[in-house]
Amino acid sequence: MVDKDLMQRRQEWFEKVKKEKKLKENPTEDHKAGLMTMQNPVRRNILKSLSEKKMSFDELKNKFDLNDMQAKLHLDMLEDTLYIEKEGDSTYVITVRGEAFLANVESKHEH
Repeated sequence: MVDKDLMQRRQEWFEKVKKEKKLKENPTEDHKAGLMTMQNPVRRNILKSLSEKKMSFDELKNKFDLNDMQAKLHLDMLEDTLYIEKEGDSTYVITVRGEAFLANVESKHEH
């Protein structure tokens, strides 16, 4: 069972992105974009790293040995599909959606 605080965080996040019109109108499109984004192992690893701590653009770029263009592509895709978001100018954090993705993936690997 999911605890009450987590449910509230998820609801608040959902309302925020809905209000900011960041959710795609068509749920099928949203799902497809998410699947396409998370098929890439670099993006999955970036998400895992951000689940441990906030990281800057340069930290992520260096950790995954990416050039500026590659890092921007991966981070933009993760941000566009709402798995991560930017805090300030260049610090990235995982979102509730990103946490849920990792929780679902990890639980599948445990069985």
